[in-house]
Amino acid sequence: MLRRFLLAVILLCDLTVAVDPTVHLNYTSYKGAALSNGITQWLGVRYAAPPVGNLRFSAPQPPPAASGTQSAVAHGPTCLGTASGPPTKTMSEDCLFLDVYAPSNATQSSKLPVFFFVQGGGFNTNSNANYNGSGLITAAGKNIVVVNFNYRVGPYGFLAGQEILAGGSVNNGLKDQRLALHWIQQYIAQFGGDPGHVVLGGDSAGAQSVNLQVTAYGGRNDGLFHATAAESQSFSALRTVNESQFMYNNLVIRTGCTSSNDTLACLRALNATALQQQNYNTPFPGAQIAPLYMYGPTLDYDFITDYTYNAYAKGAFVHVPAIAGDDTNEGTIFAPKSTANISQSNEFIQAQFPAITLAQLRMLNTLYPVNGTPTFPDSGRYWRQTSDVYGEMRYICPGIFISGVYANMSLNQNWNYRWNVIDQPANASGNGVSHTIETNAIWGPTNTNGGAPDSYKAGGNNFPIVAVVQGYWTSFIRSYNPNTYRLAGTPTWEAWTTGNRYQRLMFQTNNTTMETVPSDQQARCIYLSSIGLSLEQ
Repeated sequence: MLRRFLLAVILLCDLTVAVDPTVHLNYTSYKGAALSNGITQWLGVRYAAPPVGNLRFSAPQPPPAASGTQSAVAHGPTCLGTASGPPTKTMSEDCLFLDVYAPSNATQSSKLPVFFFVQGGGFNTNSNANYNGSGLITAAGKNIVVVNFNYRVGPYGFLAGQEILAGGSVNNGLKDQRLALHWIQQYIAQFGGDPGHVVLGGDSAGAQSVNLQVTAYGGRNDGLFHATAAESQSFSALRTVNESQFMYNNLVIRTGCTSSNDTLACLRALNATALQQQNYNTPFPGAQIAPLYMYGPTLDYDFITDYTYNAYAKGAFVHVPAIAGDDTNEGTIFAPKSTANISQSNEFIQAQFPAITLAQLRMLNTLYPVNGTPTFPDSGRYWRQTSDVYGEMRYICPGIFISGVYANMSLNQNWNYRWNVIDQPANASGNGVSHTIETNAIWGPTNTNGGAPDSYKAGGNNFPIVAVVQGYWTSFIRSYNPNTYRLAGTPTWEAWTTGNRYQRLMFQTNNTTMETVPSDQQARCIYLSSIGLSLEQ
């Protein structure tokens, strides 16, 4: 009887020390919500001061103190994007908020692994906002904490020019991310997480952010993360402050700030609605049409000290276990579907990488012939040819390059993948296995705001792949190795090493297996990597 009483007391004590939905931080308190699925969520937690007024175009600052307890049951607004319209109830310049998901039975001494996810959007939008971390936590047996967040994009996060450098700061979107990582170090233990076990993940521009955080300050290790998982890592062109001056000048002209003695003060004085009216992409100098994304990271020789290809080649990055990978048809959602001839194909590539030479374009036309590419209704004959060039140049080959660098440096905790899960409607349309589609399986098809294909949902033919990829991903989050806790019966995900080069895991429903990067893709990637620096990647 006494033993049962003591056991009851112990259980009661365990319940009382579980993380309370009300969490007290140094600057305020937040009250989240404990859900019926055994997960507690804190939504809309401010991690930085509102970047408005004089803080527009400035480095992020710590959050201000706020008295009382703040409600944390609704997402904060996402950041204003380029060509995304005026502020709304769900989109604002005051947008530096994060969400935390944790098992409800976690305690401040649980020290659960943390997955910190950087969303994509080409540094022009917050395109993966408010993903629900419950699916990953459940897949991990409630042994992890998940954090996602907003960061500034477009001119708010990446406007550059001499005036910005003198009176503000460049690369503010990346600095927002860095401040959020520091927030994790200071506060995540109060949610049950371990600041000494943080896996930095991201997709697309978020994956490029992973690469830029790893190489930040010349590869300085500030202890902010301990492994990385990059989905469709992107090597966009990096421009210096001087090369970016045209963006600042054009924005000043469009907003009517030209006659001001202090053009930066004039830009800061504009209300967000007026600024948004002039927030759109224009062609890079030397290009003929506007790029997909004009605003982006700046080679400032401070936060970003070198081109990304060069930084990795020199080993100037934080050496931690890493996943890198891509989707089979990375470029299809980017290349204009109407692309009908080689001129339009070259014009599109030049718009994204204006430093490209005629000789390099000629070589690309040889490496990527239109003959043999499939045709689709309501599309130009060169759509898939263009998408193949862009997909490998910006996404696939950089990932292969990174894995090769890891192997060359004998950093053997390095895994590469290709997502090749066939969704029939997407396949029939020509989009194929498109850019970052795997996020819907990794997070779970009900947790990505309706973005998942029907085939990924319960009852769909691709639903089985969800458990497979979640097994690998949560295993990596928990142990820095995708195999430790992988789903029973799934193959070993072999590392890419000096003795096992060009080996990657090919995800496919009922056919996930290791494969060798095809020799023709290897050859194309060797060429694209060789011209990467001249393209300023």
